[in-house]
Amino acid sequence: MKIALLGYGKMGKVIESIALERGHEIVLKKDDTTTFDGLEKADVAIDFSVPTAAVTNITTCLNQGIPVVSGTTGWLDHYEDMVKLCQEKKGAFLYGSNFSLGVNLFFELNAYLAKMMAKFSNVYKVSMEEIHHTQKLDSPSGTAISLAKGIIENSAYQSWTEEKANDNQIHIDAKRIENVPGTHSVYYNSEVDFIEIKHVAHNREGFALGAVLAAEWIIGKNGVFSMKDVLDLK
Repeated sequence: MKIALLGYGKMGKVIESIALERGHEIVLKKDDTTTFDGLEKADVAIDFSVPTAAVTNITTCLNQGIPVVSGTTGWLDHYEDMVKLCQEKKGAFLYGSNFSLGVNLFFELNAYLAKMMAKFSNVYKVSMEEIHHTQKLDSPSGTAISLAKGIIENSAYQSWTEEKANDNQIHIDAKRIENVPGTHSVYYNSEVDFIEIKHVAHNREGFALGAVLAAEWIIGKNGVFSMKDVLDLK
């Protein structure tokens, strides 16, 4: 499989290493100083860039008929535009706020717990914390937002905030600390006890492997997908 890497930072380099280990070829390593030359040779593109570049990267791939997997967060105001373009072009597009197998299982656990706790909303107040490395550009993380949405979809909560939360909001405390790949915690606190679920990433390899698996999976498909499709969690 020939892969175009759109974004060649720390994650891009880890993805490259894992892709090569799995027998794939890298035909383009694009950063903010290079062009899309070589994209036409790719069977699939993996976008781990920056929020300001993601929409251009995804649009270019879909216009050229290249399936694209994106793990860039912080650009989702334009997500529906990319879905529409993918449908118009009859292309293939997969977005994931996190490609780790463990995190995607954590998403399912989070949603199940939120559904179970919804009937006790007068007893427990939910809040969240996420910790990432200081180079992460968006806050809160895309993973934290996905977790918050999982709670909102299964409870009476209506939104999330990084500010002081009201009764209908989930407070997310976003912290940036050197050399932390990603830690996400969901708390249910009452006057008598405290329930916590947490996912801690040890390194970037889990995210990178998931992105490569998603790229392998999407070849030959048409439509808009997520990691739930790749991991058959639906």
